[in-house]
Amino acid sequence: MRVLTAAVFALAGLIFFTSFNTAKGTNIRTDSSLLKLSDLIHERSRENGDLEESNGTLREDVESLAERDDGRTKSEDDKLAALEEKAGTQQLKGEAITVTLDDAPPDATAKLPGYPEPQPDYLVIHQQDLQAVVNALWQGGAEGIKVMDQRLISTSAVRCVGNTLILQGRVYSPPYKIQAVGDPERLKKALAKAPAIQNYMVYVNVYGLGWKVEDDGRVTLPGYSGTADLHYAQPVD
Repeated sequence: MRVLTAAVFALAGLIFFTSFNTAKGTNIRTDSSLLKLSDLIHERSRENGDLEESNGTLREDVESLAERDDGRTKSEDDKLAALEEKAGTQQLKGEAITVTLDDAPPDATAKLPGYPEPQPDYLVIHQQDLQAVVNALWQGGAEGIKVMDQRLISTSAVRCVGNTLILQGRVYSPPYKIQAVGDPERLKKALAKAPAIQNYMVYVNVYGLGWKVEDDGRVTLPGYSGTADLHYAQPVD
């Protein structure tokens, strides 16, 4: 019984180190050397999806075993539940909005006078666009965020090969959907105030990049089901 209690507190310690910041990745840009890896990445994405499903089953088994540990107190249970909620490993219910970003048509031209005709990278979603939305939503008080079908945690990194999004080992193509639970009005105001998003809106209006913000009503975000690799500071010898 005491071993299970120790395991529960170890999990609580792991969760404590997670937070609501999104790790930085690399820019979403076409790179011929990276595009050569696309087949391998898609295969790894499929394998990661299978592993995440297995990990979710194992997590449920661990939680079921932990619940049998009579050595835990209600206070300990409540503290662990609160840590898991903050870490993003549990489902989250609440009012939400969804932001959708999409590439412009490949034959798009400048819609407004005084702007140059677009270069190819003017017409695609960049990593910094996705990060700008995620950062603004956190600043707007988001309690939890989902990108495509995955919940973000502190170690989540928005990356790309070519024009495809890679998130936690899975590969996605546009349109990209970002859903956040929180006060809808605060979230939308934070989006409107973010300088990086204001810059993105210029490309929306001039070149036709996709942008849509929708109220979702009450939703349930999934808990994060992957693994978390923790890195921590160590004293200098």
